[in-house]
Amino acid sequence: MKRRAFLCLMAASAMVSAPALAQDNQRPARIVVSFSAGGPVDMVARILAEQLGKDLNRAVIVDNKPGANGFLGAQEVLRSKPDGNTIWISSVGTAAINPSLFQELPYDMRKDFRPVSLIANNVEVFVINAGLPARNAVDFIENAKNGKTPPAIASSGVGGIPHLAMLQLKQATDIDFLHVPYRGMAQAVTDVVGGQVAGVFADVAAVLPQIQAGRLRPLGIAAPKRHPALPDVPTFEEQGLVSVDSNNWYGLFVPAKTPDDIVDDLSATVRKVMENNAVIERLNQAGTLPQASTAQEMQRILDADTAKWGNLLKANNVRPN
Repeated sequence: MKRRAFLCLMAASAMVSAPALAQDNQRPARIVVSFSAGGPVDMVARILAEQLGKDLNRAVIVDNKPGANGFLGAQEVLRSKPDGNTIWISSVGTAAINPSLFQELPYDMRKDFRPVSLIANNVEVFVINAGLPARNAVDFIENAKNGKTPPAIASSGVGGIPHLAMLQLKQATDIDFLHVPYRGMAQAVTDVVGGQVAGVFADVAAVLPQIQAGRLRPLGIAAPKRHPALPDVPTFEEQGLVSVDSNNWYGLFVPAKTPDDIVDDLSATVRKVMENNAVIERLNQAGTLPQASTAQEMQRILDADTAKWGNLLKANNVRPN
């Protein structure tokens, strides 16, 4: 009897310590995306979900909840049970920029969410219409200083990473660019290609096909080192323009009441998925840079970027439209 009781206790302990997403193979896990299907965050989420499902031998679905600057996706996750079966994939904008950009938010990143892992870094590249004469960032800045009017620089919207990268370039050059905000990156890129605006900062993944087709010319990488997909494009710092450094990272979060053991198991499982060579290759081919982290490392990244972008927004008195 004692041996049987001991074995039952060991079996129960094993079930408790099993990874959270593997506990109920009949119930699909969800990765909630605050953006539309087909976009860069959605693409990363689907690559992650596919491999996560294989590793866990269960369904992992992507649930798109776009709208309201990421608010809808955040609220969807907060309504879910804190059991590790509903995960929120967020960009730096929704997690680290929105708290300073909006006076009122329906969520508090510190009180309402717990970080799980970093997923990907997305380096910003500054691209211009291929018909313009500038061959690098220094040329572009010199032409801007000598022109009658500041060049028009597009963005995906007020307060987004492309807009903030432009503000960093403004601080580095003392040029008051004409900001032309769009409702999303697709139309912004279209108008740069068409010559309606001079240039735009964008994730490498978002403009790599246009660069490869010769319709856009990359002038500078807004990161400490060059991007592997664009090895011949120098960083802004290499060109003497410091502090133009923008990382549109994606990270995973769960509701704040999710227990420690579930968060730890989930973080470890995600890190294993991100070590898969097929996952790494697919993300690299898309122009994003895969990188996982511990939950603690993700928290430090979130804290640092919340302060960094909050200071820039305040210094430029940026408010949403």
